[in-house]
Amino acid sequence: MHLIAPSILSADFARLGEEVTDVINAGADWIHFDVMDNHYVPNLTIGPAIAESIKPYCKHADGSPIPLDVHLMVQPVDRLALAFAAAGADIITFHPDAETHVDRTLQLIRDQGCQCGLVFNPATPLDVLDWVIDKVDVILLMSVNPGFGGQTFIEPVLEKIKQVRNRIDASGRAIRLEVDGGIKVDNIASVAAAGADTFVAGSAIFNQPDYSTVIAQMRSALETVG
Repeated sequence: MHLIAPSILSADFARLGEEVTDVINAGADWIHFDVMDNHYVPNLTIGPAIAESIKPYCKHADGSPIPLDVHLMVQPVDRLALAFAAAGADIITFHPDAETHVDRTLQLIRDQGCQCGLVFNPATPLDVLDWVIDKVDVILLMSVNPGFGGQTFIEPVLEKIKQVRNRIDASGRAIRLEVDGGIKVDNIASVAAAGADTFVAGSAIFNQPDYSTVIAQMRSALETVG
């Protein structure tokens, strides 16, 4: 099943709760929450208080919940992982090169009742998956260098997506393969064909006048992949 996870990094922060409601009503499956610390990446975004504030909006009109997918681009990881878990995160992913003890941090997140995962930048090796793939629920591949929204998709990441899909299939586990960076209507099908099943899109959705239309177009493109 393909999932679309709009990144609120590109939303209107002056009316963030309304933006979350609008994009869910338009068909979002997850709400993607990008956390940058001006240390691991050259930007500073939003923290646990904002996550706690928007958590009540992460639901369908019938009240059923929408996962809050928190992507930590921070160093170190553990303290903020605990803070976001307490703030209501459902999924917490982090970059393995930002934390000394990856296995321990994954377990720390899981112990808070959250799903956990690892994030790999375009040039980051996948070797750590050989040791912890049995402990992750999500693998997030960056298809841009992290730090800013609105960047262009890095094409060689398609091969990396295929490699991760092969690892997931070999593991026999139900691990989500998420891709973040430059995802648009005109390339989402090729990303899915490479093996991704969850798609983060920020400016491609929030910069459009009608969120429903662009999400519907993405889903139509995904249907061509099957």
